[in-house]
Amino acid sequence: MKKNASLTLLALLISLLTSITASAQSQDSYVYKPESQELYNTIVHMDSVYFNAYNDCDMDKQAAIYADSIEFYHDGSGLQTSKKMLLAAIKENICGKVTRVLVKGSIEVYQIPNFGAVEIGLHRFINHAENNSMSRPDKFIVIWRHNNDQWQITRVISLHTGNK
Repeated sequence: MKKNASLTLLALLISLLTSITASAQSQDSYVYKPESQELYNTIVHMDSVYFNAYNDCDMDKQAAIYADSIEFYHDGSGLQTSKKMLLAAIKENICGKVTRVLVKGSIEVYQIPNFGAVEIGLHRFINHAENNSMSRPDKFIVIWRHNNDQWQITRVISLHTGNK
């Protein structure tokens, strides 16, 4: 009888431990689900609009999307707060030389009440000057402001940790 009780208790403890371990593992994994599908769709669309302009060297479209108060933080070149200088750097260093490719499914979007949204994602770059070599995925964060029915980029954090 004692042996059966011990086996039952052991089975119960193993079951409980397995349940706790499974629960802990599920809490360690993360699957993004947008709070607002409409906002998510809007920001993914704006990302596409901006980076189509970036890839096509449409400087007027890029200028319209960047806020005058832009802050662009780049882990290689530092902080750029001049919209004019940022656009000149893109024209000189990017146009015809680099193409941005979004890592499919990587975008996360979070609302900033009474302001806009934060976009977080991964992208890669094709370097046309280096035999169309593809970079490792790079992280980016974009702060979008929604004002007068217009979305503009106010802040960018561009991290190229895999390419140093």
